[in-house]
Amino acid sequence: MLKVGLTGSIAVGKSFVSDVFRESGVDVLDADLTAREVVAPGTPGLDAIREEFGDSVITANGGLDRAKLGELVFTDEEKRAKLNAIVHPLVIAEQDEWLKEKEREMPGGIAMIDAALMIESGGSDRFDKIIVVWCREEIQLKRLMERNGLSEEDAKRRITTQMSQEEKKGYGDFLIDTSEGFESTREQVIEVLRQLNA
Repeated sequence: MLKVGLTGSIAVGKSFVSDVFRESGVDVLDADLTAREVVAPGTPGLDAIREEFGDSVITANGGLDRAKLGELVFTDEEKRAKLNAIVHPLVIAEQDEWLKEKEREMPGGIAMIDAALMIESGGSDRFDKIIVVWCREEIQLKRLMERNGLSEEDAKRRITTQMSQEEKKGYGDFLIDTSEGFESTREQVIEVLRQLNA
């Protein structure tokens, strides 16, 4: 089975790329969903976050207050590193289980994991191929401002908390440029899939 990692920075169009792969019959696991599952109420992940960050990041009904936690970690690199040290190993363990399951189900198939922080978390070396989704910087900034209702300053701050797109591209076996919109992106996805199947 071919294990493929799909990654890209914030607001570059990775979700659309992921959707096109899914539509084309590829099994894709979304790391964001996994990250939610490993910190759901009653999990060791949530207990560890409560212990590290206190009760202020827990909602009245016992779930994780993502907005509160986000405020804490977005502006504080040390806190963000602590959060990642809790969540990343749990997410990677879940992904590895999923990959083993897919290997049993379809030894000759393709299993893909979609994760924004795949390279930063040290999880990229588990894959046979890495696809990096990217777009021109001014487009990324515009998309992020529109999508999240952020000022230019806040959007830039969010972008700079991540590894630069240029650095990320250096890890890619395949690059998909979403700058020119949906149709161009779809064509690139289909071509990458053709090469993966080959």
